[in-house]
Amino acid sequence: MKNLVAIKSDTEIGANDALRYCSSWLTSHAIPHQVLENEGRLMIHAEVGQGPTTIVWNGHVDVVPAKIEQFNPIIEGDRLYGRGSADMKAGVAAMMEAFRHISSIPKQLQQLVVLHIVTDEETGGHKTSGHLVETGHSGDFVICGEPTQLKLSVQSKGVLQIHITFLGKAAHGSRPWEGTNAIEASYIFHEKLMNLPFTKASNCYFEYPSINLAKIQAGDRYNVVPDHCEVGYDIRFIPGQKWEEILQQITDLAHSINSKNIVKVYDKMSAIITSEDNNYIKSLSELTAKVTQKEAVLFGQHGAADTRFYVNTGAIAIEFGPSGDDWHGPNEYVLISSVEQYADILTKHALT
Repeated sequence: MKNLVAIKSDTEIGANDALRYCSSWLTSHAIPHQVLENEGRLMIHAEVGQGPTTIVWNGHVDVVPAKIEQFNPIIEGDRLYGRGSADMKAGVAAMMEAFRHISSIPKQLQQLVVLHIVTDEETGGHKTSGHLVETGHSGDFVICGEPTQLKLSVQSKGVLQIHITFLGKAAHGSRPWEGTNAIEASYIFHEKLMNLPFTKASNCYFEYPSINLAKIQAGDRYNVVPDHCEVGYDIRFIPGQKWEEILQQITDLAHSINSKNIVKVYDKMSAIITSEDNNYIKSLSELTAKVTQKEAVLFGQHGAADTRFYVNTGAIAIEFGPSGDDWHGPNEYVLISSVEQYADILTKHALT
């Protein structure tokens, strides 16, 4: 885990270097695997065992950008600090160790266990996890080792990212009443957006959808009324909602302000729902409780992960990983003891 954190994998080159480190580690333990490439991004596919069902462990070694000092792993007590320690090189290290263990006793496996290590989750995942799924590498049950405090994420919000162009009429800045200010139109839209019908949805895991005004660009001179304003929204919606219906509500609102306003979808993905009564969830919950000596906790994840690619094949896919905090932040860390417990849980679950 320390060696992985020390690799500056916040670029394509760095992520591929981290992937090669994982490959070298697997090779040093005589574990057969493939290093695949797609559009410059590397990924690992390995498998062991056989049986009527397939479990996939998925982890990514790419990280969000950070200062160079954050790639110097520091251990303080039970914490290992560093960029990617929690998100999610700890999960990858634990998965590799668990895979090493079960590879030494393949005859005890009654199912196929697949290890996927990828390099572009933080930038969309389409080139690696998406590519693996598109080329037929999926399973019945998929665990993405994102940091979850050893809780099982059985639901995750859907994603709708949209780009809206508000159009107005330019005029001299000293006579704003002669123009139509596109920036003002955008904040009128924003106020009304927060009260659209889709914003009222909730369930037992989520109180409401989240709406992030992520981008805005408009105006270039003080003495000109801006005639266009471009904004970007990242909307995370509740399982059970449909992105098409949300998009329609947003489009209708934008057009009610100006019929010429333009709404475009940047990205979208459906929410994920896994039944609490699913046998994989039950067995993983029981093992987690046994290893941690605490009742297993099921919860809903606000963010999205590479689970979204696997569920499109009909797989049950969840996020489940070690404990830590401040991922994507300056003080990211993972609890070392939780990584050891996580590897133990994965190993026992594979042998169940």
